[in-house]
Amino acid sequence: MHEKKVRTRGRILDAATAALIRRGPREPSVGEVMGAAGLTVGGFYGHFESKEALMLEAFGQLLARRRQLLRQLDDSLGAEERRVLTAAFYLSRKHRDAGTDACPLPSALAEMGRLPEPFRAVLTEHVELMVAELAGSPEEADQVLADLALMIGGLSLARALGDGELSDRVLRAAKSAVM
Repeated sequence: MHEKKVRTRGRILDAATAALIRRGPREPSVGEVMGAAGLTVGGFYGHFESKEALMLEAFGQLLARRRQLLRQLDDSLGAEERRVLTAAFYLSRKHRDAGTDACPLPSALAEMGRLPEPFRAVLTEHVELMVAELAGSPEEADQVLADLALMIGGLSLARALGDGELSDRVLRAAKSAVM
């Protein structure tokens, strides 16, 4: 029975992750998430204390997956090369249009001020870890922060614009500013 509960919890988290990427952590309802997981609302509290606990876990998992992708870059690359490759992927049409396993920050940042403190703590840890991964030295940390802000802002604007020419131009412009 334990294995089944673990699989069910995973299905709920997967559904929450997809909803979080599209609409942020506040908007999706428990009913929506459970329905997307093929489950009834009644079983929710057997897996999570609250919607906040579910969305916080999904948010943390998504950000951890983003960092895991970054770790797949060749360790022999210099810091600048790592940032350029990161920007090339992050600011791509493929990533802009990704429905699953995409960066949740464009949809979550606008809500951050209205979310409980644990969300901000997860975000802070993520940004600090990203800086540590991408900065070759402490002196480069501010450049990495600027690059991250540009990439996240560029992706946010590109997603808001849809998949047209202006959106593509935003991606190209942001990418060239990092490169």
